[in-house]
Amino acid sequence: MLIKAAINGTRTPTEHPAVPVTPEQQAREACAAVAAGAGAIHVHVRSANGRESINHGDVASALEAIRGSCPGVPVGVSTGAWMVPNGSQRLSIIRAWDVLPDFASVNAHEEGATQIISLLLDKGVGVEAGVWNSRSAEALLRSGLADECLRILIEPAEETGDARANLERIELALGRVSRPRLLHGLGASAWEFVELAAMRGYDTRTGFEDTLTLPDGSRAENNAALIAAALRIVAELVLR
Repeated sequence: MLIKAAINGTRTPTEHPAVPVTPEQQAREACAAVAAGAGAIHVHVRSANGRESINHGDVASALEAIRGSCPGVPVGVSTGAWMVPNGSQRLSIIRAWDVLPDFASVNAHEEGATQIISLLLDKGVGVEAGVWNSRSAEALLRSGLADECLRILIEPAEETGDARANLERIELALGRVSRPRLLHGLGASAWEFVELAAMRGYDTRTGFEDTLTLPDGSRAENNAALIAAALRIVAELVLR
C-alpha cells in the first residue's frame, strides 16, 4: 500500500511555520517524510514570490531539490487550474517542461483536462487523475484515458457535502476501471479516509496539504509526523 506525502498543497507558512515553500524547504520536508515511511511525494511548486506555479523553471528547481534529498523516490506535482485558469495557456506551459516529474495530478473536471492528460502521457509522465465527484469520474471515462493513468486520485472531500456518500457515488461511477486508486480526505475527514483507504485496498496519502493535525487533534510538527501516524493506522488495521 502506497502512502504518499502531500507536503504543502495551497497552504502557506501563516497556517503552519513548517509548510515548505522554497525548493530547499520542500526537499527537507520530503526527505523527512520519506524517512518516516512515505513512498512518494506530491508537491505544489512555488515561484520565487511564494505563489503556486507550473512554470518550467520553478518545476525544475523543485524537482531537482527534492530528488537530491531523496533519490529514487517518485515525485509528483499539481497542475491545478487555479494556477493558470486558461486551459490552452496551461497546456502550453506544461508542454515547455524539460525537467519532468514522475507523475502529475490533473483534475478530471477542469478545462482542458483531457488534453493535459494526453500531453503528459506523451511526455512519459504518469498521471494521477483527480476525481472529486461522480461527474468528474464520468468525464474521465468519456476521455478514454482512464486506463492509461498511473492511478485514480479519489478526492471526495474536495466537494461540499457528505464526503462518505460522495465517495460511494464516485466508486459507482468508476465501475470496473482497473487502475490503482488513491483515496484521501481533507481536514476532519483526513484520518477517517486513511483508514477507509486501507480497508478498501486503496493507496492513500497525508501531509500538510490535507491536515495540520494528528489523529488525536494535536498539531503535527511536520509532514513526517503525519506520515508516521498514517502508518500506525494502517498497521493497526493489519493486526485486527
